[in-house]
Parts: sequence; C-alpha cells; structure tokens
Amino acid sequence: MNYQDIITIEPGKRSGKPCIRGTRMTVSDVLEYLAGGMSFDEILSDFPELTVEDIRACLAFAADCQRKLFTITPA
Repeated sequence: MNYQDIITIEPGKRSGKPCIRGTRMTVSDVLEYLAGGMSFDEILSDFPELTVEDIRACLAFAADCQRKLFTITPA
C-alpha cells in the first residue's frame, strides 16, 4: 500500500506527528485503538471521517517505520 497519499506530516498540526490527511487523527491514535482491541468497524463507527484505507495506511506506515528502524540500527 502507498500510504504517502494518506499519511501527512505538517509541523503545525499535532506537533508534527504523522496524521491521516485532512484530519487531526494521528497514526499513533489509530494504532493505540487497534492495540486496545477496537476493530476496524468500531473505529470507523466512532470516527466516520476515516475509511478502511486510512486504517490500513496507518498500519503500512508503522510497518515501514519499523522496517527502516531495523535497517539502519547497527548490529
């Protein structure tokens, strides 16, 4: 998935944290909801401005960050 069209970073919004385009919802907000046991449907019900693609973009962004972290960390 190409999350770059969905996840944006703006210095003046939410202290520069990665957000879902057009909202103040951060990637970490969505990941915390998922980690807390909320389903996609529950998140979408609570936040109707989000889409399934937005949630998947958050997961793809997190996976990419994790991959980059371990790629640049010396052994």
